[in-house]
Amino acid sequence: MLPDLLPLRYRIQAYRRKFLVNETENLFMGSFENFAAAEAGAPDSKAVGYSNAKAAGELYSHQIYFYDYPGLFWLGRPFNDGMRHVFDLGGNVGIKYYAFRRVLPYPDDLRWTVCDVPGVAQTGKELAAQRDASAQLDFTTNYSEASGCDVLYASGSLQYLPQRIGEILAVLPVKPKRIVLNTTAVHPERTLYTINSIGIAFCPYRIQHVEELWAELRSAGYKRRDAWRNEVLTIEVPFVEGGDKPYYAGCCFDLA
Repeated sequence: MLPDLLPLRYRIQAYRRKFLVNETENLFMGSFENFAAAEAGAPDSKAVGYSNAKAAGELYSHQIYFYDYPGLFWLGRPFNDGMRHVFDLGGNVGIKYYAFRRVLPYPDDLRWTVCDVPGVAQTGKELAAQRDASAQLDFTTNYSEASGCDVLYASGSLQYLPQRIGEILAVLPVKPKRIVLNTTAVHPERTLYTINSIGIAFCPYRIQHVEELWAELRSAGYKRRDAWRNEVLTIEVPFVEGGDKPYYAGCCFDLA
């Protein structure tokens, strides 16, 4: 209550100090014209982006969270229809591959390809070899290798990419049969670019207008099967107009 009584400039200064030293919270700061401007505006006291191997082993666990289940449902159903190739966009070191195999009966001939930045992908390859997962799990740094996959899956990654999903799909000679998005940052009114503190780094971050996101997928030739909100997970950009309105969402779209 007391902090709310302080003049706005003091509250902004206090929040900025918290943002700069943050190590454990999911914090956001500022509003920018585009993704590149957000990247350029990131503080220089930490790394910008998560393109380092150290981050790969520290940020995530293999636990299945409650907000994973809608995506898991739509990801698992194609296996019953003979689909075998999952392209996991921004999948870190194979976090969801390891987590979901505890509850999904993976077919023996499953191919799960994770696309991430070079340092993370290299760490993922090493871990897969250690865990005898290399027969099913492989890694790339090139999202164009999603061409011809059965399912393109992106969990919490689209907002960190400079390319929108429509731009990614536009360069694929053969589009995925299904797209499953989860924990994607969206806004009910407009697209907002900001900076996200992930503890070890500052990342440019796109919160996309939700109807614009659906429209991109429809324009790429997809039909919506389902959409949902990832409740309880929160996202707020303080001191920015409309910064209290973003939320996390997911969807399943099939190629029409």
